[in-house]
Order: sequence, then structure tokens, then C-alpha cells
Amino acid sequence: QVQLVESGGGLVQPGGSLRLSCAASGTIFSIYRMGWYRQAPEKQRELVAVITSGGSTNSADSVRGRFTISRDNAKNMVYLQMNSLKPEDTAVYYCNADLGTGDGHGRYWGQGTQVTVSS
Repeated sequence: QVQLVESGGGLVQPGGSLRLSCAASGTIFSIYRMGWYRQAPEKQRELVAVITSGGSTNSADSVRGRFTISRDNAKNMVYLQMNSLKPEDTAVYYCNADLGTGDGHGRYWGQGTQVTVSS
């Protein structure tokens, strides 16, 4: 069974940092695009950052310069380093990956990890 599991969320003060991790496990043949999304209360889920299999990245204007996405292909993991956190970054953060598995090619989601930025 293929799954994505996030970790690293928590409570942090404004200006602080957190590092989110996401591990892909199961029968995975290929990992293509990986990304992070977030959803704040009563708001739609939005893209935070994405990274291709070749390492090209893109991120939302609201986090550019503060958040950095990276991946470790050998470990099937993707990370999100979040610096200079603001209260408006508070949300549930979801990992997302396009995978080639025994069932074919599909897009998978993690269960989410809560990030709360508050003093």
C-alpha cells in the first residue's frame, strides 16, 4: 500500500522556523513531481511549493524567500524548510506526490500535519 506520511509540524512563535518532512513508502517505481500544499480554516487548499524529479522548484509568492522545498530521491522524501514564519502561515500542511506504482501512475496525498504560528 502506497502512502505519504508527513511529520515536523507543531507550534512555533512568529519569526521561528520549522522543517516538515514527508516520506513515501510502499511499492513505488518512480517519483515525479512532489509538493506541499496547505489549508487554513475556512480557506481553500493552496499550493505552497513544488519540486520536479530533476530538482526544479517553484513556490507561492506568499512564501518565496522564506520557505525552501527539497527532496532526497534515494530516501523517497520531500522536505519543506520554513523560516521567518508568520501567523498567516498557520494551516494544515499536506504532502503531495505523483508516483508510478504497481497500480499505475497516480497522485497521492498525505494525511496532513498542523502548523500553528502564534505567540
